[in-house]
Parts: sequence; structure tokens; C-alpha cells
Amino acid sequence: MLSRKAKYALRALSVLALSDGSPIQARRLAAEAKVPAKFLEAILVELRDAGVVESRRGTIGGHRLAKSAAQVMVGDVVRIIDGPIAPIRCASVTAYQPCADCIDPATCALRDLMGDVREAMSGVIDHRSLRELALASAAKPSTPSSRAG
Repeated sequence: MLSRKAKYALRALSVLALSDGSPIQARRLAAEAKVPAKFLEAILVELRDAGVVESRRGTIGGHRLAKSAAQVMVGDVVRIIDGPIAPIRCASVTAYQPCADCIDPATCALRDLMGDVREAMSGVIDHRSLRELALASAAKPSTPSSRAG
């Protein structure tokens, strides 16, 4: 499941993706992305440390994408914020941990199923760029029902 933190990160990055590349101050970015400002500040630090966002302090400072929005995949952002994509650790490629109560991971049908879920999700988010997400978000009308997720 996608965390609220990852959703907020993707909203903020979508705003940056649609900007002209000029730095946007955190307060304005939070307002445009409809994200709590204090929470966004912590998210922006993680994104900066991961090389997705550049930040500059001061009156002409702010945040902007470190590279083209077309080069940043949604899956990369989700992994930065939430960690592995797998719904359970034993189905993870990068953070495998066997379940404590598993009899045999090699024959576990649930592990196989969750591996398929991981592959399906990765197949979508690893091929969808931040630019595509931002353009799709901008094209949708803002209604109470469309904001619910």
C-alpha cells in the first residue's frame, strides 16, 4: 500500500514537474500540492538526499527537480519514501526476509502470489514518469471525489 508520505511526495513533485524549473518555496509548494507544510519539509529533505530535488535557501531559494521530470520514475520515488514495493518482505527482490512462520519459502504459494503482485505494480510505476503523472493530474478536474485518494 502506498503511504500518505509517498502520496504527498508525488503530489509535490508533480507541482515541481509542471513548473518552469524556477525554485518554488516550500510554503508555496505545500499549498499548491495540498500537503501539510511541516510534513512536506521532511519529505523534501529525503528527496534532496536521494538526488531527486535540489534545494536552495534564502529569499530567492526554494526547491526544484534535480533532473527532468521525464527521467524520474514514479517507482523510484515510491522506493525512496516507502522502501521496497513488495506487499510482504518475503516477496521483495531487494529486502527479502522470510516470514517467521513460513514452513518452506520455496514452495509457498502466497509468496509466489505476492511476487506477482510486486511485479505487476512495478511494471506500472517503473514505467510511468513523474512528467506523465503530473500531466495526467493536471488534466483531471479537481472535484471532491477526485481528491479522495
